[in-house]
Amino acid sequence: MTDFGARFTAEVRPRSPEPLTVPSRDGTVEIDAWMLTPPGFRSDGSHPVLLNIHGGPFNQYGTGFHEDFQIQAAAGYVVVWCNPRGGSGREERFARAITGPAFGGTGWGSVDHDDVISVLDHVLDGRPGLDRDRVGVLGGSYGGYLANWAIGQSDRFAAACSERGGSNLATAEWASDGAGTFRHTFGASHLDDPRLYRAMSPIAHVQKITTPLLILHSDQDLRTPPAMADELFVALRLLRRDVEMVRFPGEGHELSRSGSPVHRRQRMEILLDFFGRRLRPAHEV
Repeated sequence: MTDFGARFTAEVRPRSPEPLTVPSRDGTVEIDAWMLTPPGFRSDGSHPVLLNIHGGPFNQYGTGFHEDFQIQAAAGYVVVWCNPRGGSGREERFARAITGPAFGGTGWGSVDHDDVISVLDHVLDGRPGLDRDRVGVLGGSYGGYLANWAIGQSDRFAAACSERGGSNLATAEWASDGAGTFRHTFGASHLDDPRLYRAMSPIAHVQKITTPLLILHSDQDLRTPPAMADELFVALRLLRRDVEMVRFPGEGHELSRSGSPVHRRQRMEILLDFFGRRLRPAHEV
């Protein structure tokens, strides 16, 4: 009915993602995923990869326009994203897969992590043109949690960004604006079963983190309190690991979606600068 977007689309030339269906590692489900290639994509193994993880976890990616993915692809990255177990859009069993053992699930950082890694492996194994040595992982909120978790499980990623992410689930149950709700996901409170919360917290694996990490957080984030970013940052600095942190003043949990325009632009510039420094080919370092 209108043509208001014509000038914008003619200038930036948005690209269409390729939909993928990937079997889970345990063979019980199929994971919906997408891949977006950069302009001038070549099948010579020269393109770095960014694996994006959605928040929630009861959430899902769809087929709509996502500016982050378009910007990342325009900057030269092959962009991959998916809907792992624990998210919405599927049957109840799919969503409840990462609840606590009391509810029949395997908890956060289990099959959800397996699913995003399965998608990444599927893309790397089946698509020529991708540089396996230059893969980054990033996500916001629960996606930041799972990025933190992933780099505590292996050193396969060349760089990572945790945005408004969780590092300590006990802190979330103490101080988040969602405090009191996690017990209904995990089956016990942090007071009754602190070991359960510790076992699912990336901070418990911090000594194994060697991946260069960028932490982005907002001063007024009530969903994932800034203390969780501080815990991870301080721990990694004490361990003399490669970590950077940027704190945005006057912003909350929705910075990337409804924050001030200047901070939203700065956020993306910081992301591209970080991954640009960390995922360059070895001969350019």
